[in-house]
Order: sequence, then structure tokens, then C-alpha cells
Amino acid sequence: MLYICLNKKIIMSTEPKSIKKINLDELEVCWNDMHIGLHKIKTLRDECPCATCKGETVLLKTYVPATKFDLPGKYEIKNISVVGSYAMQILWNDGHDTGIYSWSYLQSLCECTNCDKIKSRN
Repeated sequence: MLYICLNKKIIMSTEPKSIKKINLDELEVCWNDMHIGLHKIKTLRDECPCATCKGETVLLKTYVPATKFDLPGKYEIKNISVVGSYAMQILWNDGHDTGIYSWSYLQSLCECTNCDKIKSRN
């Protein structure tokens, strides 16, 4: 397993071999470097990287997302698709689908025991 700690971020140089839902609350990501990552579905949704969820700045104008009410299905995955060779996109049961999780971003969200230990040291 290759871990590189750079500015308090964990970077694993690899791509996933498989992504599967292991229970109602977690995804398991098996990486080419043999790391088995665990991701809480709630964390993935709460950390959705899209502009609607996180906001964005374009040409010095900042968009701050509006406060949203939770819709039924917010934390339920309907489908996951691979985007090129660099990311995945999740379709949530409430219809939200604009978040693209790059492999490096997905790795930074890993909540397995090993990654949690490394993050807590930084």
C-alpha cells in the first residue's frame, strides 16, 4: 500500500478495481494497490463535490449554495457510474447526480481504520 502524506492529505497512487455497497450505510472500494477503503454513504453525500452542494467561484464571483431541505432518498444510492478513467458519479434516490468524485477525492474521504489513523496523526 502506498500512502503519500502531502499537506495533511492522504494520496494513494492507484485506481479502484471494484466499488460495491456492502450494507445500507457503507461502500467498499478495492483499489489496485490492495487497499480496501470504506466509505460511509452519508459522508459521500454530505461531501458531494458539486457546485450545487459546495459552491464555487468563477471569474471572482462566488456562488454559495442555498440551504436545502433533506428530501426522501438523500442518503440512498440508486446508481454509480464510472466517469472516464478518473472518477465516479453517484445518482442518489432524491435525483441528485451532479457530483463527480475523482479517485483522489474519493481516497481522501476513506474512513477505513488505517486511513483514520493516518489522518489523526496529521
